[in-house]
Amino acid sequence: MNDDTVKASPTKRFFVEMLTRDIEVQDAILDLLDNCVDGILRTIDRNSPSQTPYEGYYARINFDNQSFEIQDNCGGIPKDVAINYAFMMGRPKKDRDEDLPTVGMYGIGMKRAIFKLGRSCTVKSYTKNDAFEVTIDPVWMSSDDNWNLGLNNIDNIGNIVGTHIKIEDFPINIKEYFDANMPVYTSLPATIAQHFSFIIKKGFKIFVNEIEINPKDVSLLISSDGQLIRNSITPYMYQGTINSVNVYLVVGFYKPMIDSDELEEEAKTRRSTEDAGWTIVCNDRVVLYNDKTILTGWGEANVPSYHTQFIGIFGIVFFESNHASNLPLTTTKRGVDGSSTIYLKVKNFMRDGLKKFTDYTNYWKPFNKEQKEFVENAIPKDIISLAKTERNDAWNRVRGSDNEYKLDLPLRRPPEVNSDPMQSIRFFKKKSEIERVKNYFFDEEQRVKPSEVGVKCFDSILNQLEQ
Repeated sequence: MNDDTVKASPTKRFFVEMLTRDIEVQDAILDLLDNCVDGILRTIDRNSPSQTPYEGYYARINFDNQSFEIQDNCGGIPKDVAINYAFMMGRPKKDRDEDLPTVGMYGIGMKRAIFKLGRSCTVKSYTKNDAFEVTIDPVWMSSDDNWNLGLNNIDNIGNIVGTHIKIEDFPINIKEYFDANMPVYTSLPATIAQHFSFIIKKGFKIFVNEIEINPKDVSLLISSDGQLIRNSITPYMYQGTINSVNVYLVVGFYKPMIDSDELEEEAKTRRSTEDAGWTIVCNDRVVLYNDKTILTGWGEANVPSYHTQFIGIFGIVFFESNHASNLPLTTTKRGVDGSSTIYLKVKNFMRDGLKKFTDYTNYWKPFNKEQKEFVENAIPKDIISLAKTERNDAWNRVRGSDNEYKLDLPLRRPPEVNSDPMQSIRFFKKKSEIERVKNYFFDEEQRVKPSEVGVKCFDSILNQLEQ
C-alpha cells in the first residue's frame, strides 16, 4: 500500500510554452482559418459535384496591437462538442473528425493559437440549436489546479451560425508584432493568399482588416491546341492512390525559358524566381510553397540544384485523404515530413519530372530563339483541372502498381547537332564599349541585346573566313 502519492499532472505554463514555442504567429492564425474550413466540411455535402463547395462561407480577421478577432459563418461549435472535446488539450482517439478531409491531427490548433497570441480570450459559438461563450483569462492560465472552463449560454440575436474568437492581453512581443508599422499588415494577407488559394478558388471568402484576399492564379503551359500531346511542352503528370491518399502531381513550364541576357536581369531583380519550384498541397491547404531545395528533389539523384536558368519550371503535388494522419505533414501543418513513406515514394516522380524539364532547358539553350517562337503559341491551363485530367491511352501504369499512372510524353527536341555540337561563348565588356560596337552594326535607335551584338561580331568574322 502506498503511503503517499506523487504529483504527475502537467502545468499550464508547460503546455503554453510547449505548444507555442515552435510555431510562428502567422501559422497560429492559419490554424484558426483551418478550423473555419473544417466547420464548413462538417456542414456541406462533401459528395456534391460542385466546383465551389465553399460558396457563401467567409472568415473575417481584424487586428491591431490591442486585440485579435476572427469571426466566421462556418457552422459554429455544437454545445456538446464544446463541453466534451473542443477545449481539451488534444484530440480523443475517436472523434467526430476522424473521417474529415482536414489537416488537423492532434486537436490543438485553436488552443495553440490562443496561447500564442494572448492571455485572455472569449470564444462565442452560434449554431442552429444553441449559443454560448467560453472565457479564458489570466487567472485560469496561471492556475494548475483547475483545468475546466466555464460555459455560459448567450442569446443569438443576429441568427448567426458561426464562431467569434477575440484574443486580448497580448504579451509584449505580440503587441510589438501587431504594431501599426510592422510588416504583418501586408505579409499576413500575402501568406493567406498563398496557403488558402485553392480554398478561396472554391468559394471561401477571407477578409483581413476588411480587405478581401484574392487567390493566386496558377497555371502551366500546354500546346497551342490545348491538348496534351507528344513533341510539345506537355507537363509531366502522375496520379495514384497510396495508403488511402489520392495523389495528383504535375510539373512543367509556367512561363517560357529565358535567354542569357534575361537570365542576368532575373538574377539582379529576382523577379519571378519566387514563382518557381514545388508547391505541396494537403487537402486543399498549401503546406509548402514554391520550394527549391533538396526537400523537393532539387540537387539530388542527377537533378541539378535550382538555378535561375530553371526559373520557368513549376510543379505541384496534391495529397487528398479523409485520414489526416496519413498525409506527409509536420506537426505545424505548414511543412512536409520528408521522411514520410508516401512522400518519399512520390518524391521519385517529382525528381523524374524535374529532370525532364531541366534537361529540356539545357537542350534548347543554344536555340533559344527557335524555342521562344515555338512556345509563344502555348496556352496556360489551370493547375487544378490539369492535375486532375482524366486519364487516356497516353498514360502508362506505373510498374508494380495497379492504381498508379503517369503521363510522360516526349518533349519537343531541338535540331540534331550531334555531329557538330553547339558551344557557348561568354565574356564581359564595358557597357560603353558594347554600345560603340552595337552602333557600328546596328542603328543607334535600335534596341539590341548585348548577346546579339556578340553574335553579330562572331558572324561577321566567320563570313570573312568563309569568303
